[in-house]
Amino acid sequence: MPLIQRKHTTAKAYVHDWLEPDQPGGINFFSGAIIILVIVSLISLALETELLRDDSGIDRGLLPLVQWLNVAIVWVFAIEFALRFWSEGENPAHAGVIGRLRFLIQPVTIADVLAFAPELVAMIFFPDTTGAWFPALRALRLFRLFKLARYVPAFAIVGAAVRRAWAPLMAALAVAAAQLYIAAMLLYFIEGDSKPEAFGSIARAMWWAIVTLTTVGYGDVYPETALGRFAAGLVALAGVGIVALPTGILASSFAEEFRERHEASKRALEERRKK
Repeated sequence: MPLIQRKHTTAKAYVHDWLEPDQPGGINFFSGAIIILVIVSLISLALETELLRDDSGIDRGLLPLVQWLNVAIVWVFAIEFALRFWSEGENPAHAGVIGRLRFLIQPVTIADVLAFAPELVAMIFFPDTTGAWFPALRALRLFRLFKLARYVPAFAIVGAAVRRAWAPLMAALAVAAAQLYIAAMLLYFIEGDSKPEAFGSIARAMWWAIVTLTTVGYGDVYPETALGRFAAGLVALAGVGIVALPTGILASSFAEEFRERHEASKRALEERRKK
């Protein structure tokens, strides 16, 4: 999407314009490159976990190249964050020391930092012990996925839909938790004596309740008595409602959010045409 043209009085304003496109969801060369790097880093993470296996079917000679690529991406993300932090003063909401602190505590900013900082610190200050921390450092790369929220409108719509439906979702979660406890308690009293290894306590029966109410049904734990199977049937039927309830809430919220954004976009377009 093309950017809205404006005059840049300082280098900081120019950098901020490139890092934060004027149009909502706008993508320029810089933001497009970051999106590509995030996708490449996630693909390389999956490839790296395969190359580290002794029975990998892929040539393990590619491992140094994949690891070097990750080092380069870490440095690019670090430079990007440094430029973003430096130029963020152009945003009136983040001007000054208090504004910068407000910028740093934003969830998307925290995700930006976790996407590169731990690995960067380990590479610079603890190069000899990086291998011991490697699994944990690789897991932190998942925070790079949240960087897409800055540039991909779909992520913003989903986040807004979840915030809109937060109260009914919490209510649905409370109902689900109550049903889980009741289901585990029922099977504990009915099957606790006949199958103590699976239903000997409410805590043990909770595993069966979870897989049954979520309609997963692994089949590793199941009741054997007639009364237990009758109760399990009722619990399984209730599980259909547990899955459908939050799904319906989110679907409704997502549709409403998308409709409002579409109408706002149409109004903005009509206003620009009138001008």
